[in-house]
Amino acid sequence: MTTALDTDLAKRIREEWGENVYLCYQCERCSSGCPVAEHMDLLPNQVMRAIQFNDEQVLEAKTPWICAACQTCTTHCPQELDIAGIMDALRIEARRRGIKPPVPEVELFTQIFLCNIGVLGRLYEAGLMAARNVLTLQPLRDIPDLGVQMILKHKIGLLPKFVRPPRRVRRVESKDNAIAYYPGCSLESTATEYDHTFRAVCEALDVELIEPPGWLCCGSSPAHTTDPVLAGYYAILNLSLVERMGLDQMVAPCLGCYQRFKAGAHEVADDPELAAKVAEKIGYEYQGTVETFHAVETLLGRVGLDDIQARVERPLEGLKVASYYGCATTRPPKYTGSESPENPTSMEEIVQALGAEPVDWSEKTDCCGGSLGLSQTSLALELSAKVIEGARASGADIIVNACPLCQVNVESRQVQMNLGFEMPSLYITQLMALAFGMGESRAELNKNMIDPRPVLRERGILAWKGD
Repeated sequence: MTTALDTDLAKRIREEWGENVYLCYQCERCSSGCPVAEHMDLLPNQVMRAIQFNDEQVLEAKTPWICAACQTCTTHCPQELDIAGIMDALRIEARRRGIKPPVPEVELFTQIFLCNIGVLGRLYEAGLMAARNVLTLQPLRDIPDLGVQMILKHKIGLLPKFVRPPRRVRRVESKDNAIAYYPGCSLESTATEYDHTFRAVCEALDVELIEPPGWLCCGSSPAHTTDPVLAGYYAILNLSLVERMGLDQMVAPCLGCYQRFKAGAHEVADDPELAAKVAEKIGYEYQGTVETFHAVETLLGRVGLDDIQARVERPLEGLKVASYYGCATTRPPKYTGSESPENPTSMEEIVQALGAEPVDWSEKTDCCGGSLGLSQTSLALELSAKVIEGARASGADIIVNACPLCQVNVESRQVQMNLGFEMPSLYITQLMALAFGMGESRAELNKNMIDPRPVLRERGILAWKGD
């Protein structure tokens, strides 16, 4: 009798994840675009070939464990294979077979993260980092250069929150200017300046944000690299809260959360068996009525460039800005619907409406390393340094982005890169707050790890002290 573990890899991946690896004809586009390819023991195309030949040694390879989940391979594949999803499948299959993870730091991070949100509901970032440090026998890791400053700037929540979703959800009044607002865990801790300025900008533009009661963590990378049902649970539960409120649109400013909601909605719509398992776990059958947008999409779609420009009181003239989208804004387009996944321009349009000068540069959608920043920090530093150096080479004064994880890797971790220079990075909403005349205090510039105020004073955006 054939057991599940006797089934060849290609068949198992086809049955459980719907991906036919035999479609791969070794064009190598996945490998040529992978930002961490040089650190892999098998290139992505070699992983695909190994699965085709049922070479089970691929389950012991480092490659699936150091995949940054940037979706570049999936986006580039001419056969529309979800190669990043296949990397997840290999990690899950390796666990099933009891194979020891070849990159234990990544697995440790995954398990700590899932335990954290499983107990508390939302991510307790201070607890996550403390547990990682203790279990890796590096109790002071990141503390002197990052931790102390984050605490002083009130960017780390020292106490955890215990959250459970409500059994009953009150329907809200439907208004043309209202949209559900899912802050995500980071905007309650390391990215509070993003939360505060997004709320302030939306208020100024007459967009009403309604936060779902009892929302939970989106699950992030640890969920989708561990169990499709668990990933679906965290994504669909939050979408279900919004659906039960009677709203059909939601904004998720964190791009990691945004991508998980887009992916979760796509996957349950495409897989009735997965949808049934998720519905049983939640206790509610999601009807698929909620559409998720990221912050920039929301501002452009609900307000528009003309109204944004009309709200500007202090044009940011003379400021050169590199708009950094990272991975999750546009990739993969089958989730995001992006028509230009490699060259988006939405943030440049807002930057120009604010009176600043957007620069043209090549690294705008490069990966910052994502969650590898906490498990494979050296890789994240390498990838983020390339982004920063690219922005500097373009002549930019500052970087703007719309993702808390990108901000941590590209801005906060600069102190660990020894670049020889500093490049300020702001959330796009901080820049909007300045242009709207809210001032540096309301823009919360004091919370940036790389102080942007000297550059902004040089460009005449802020007054010099004492003026």
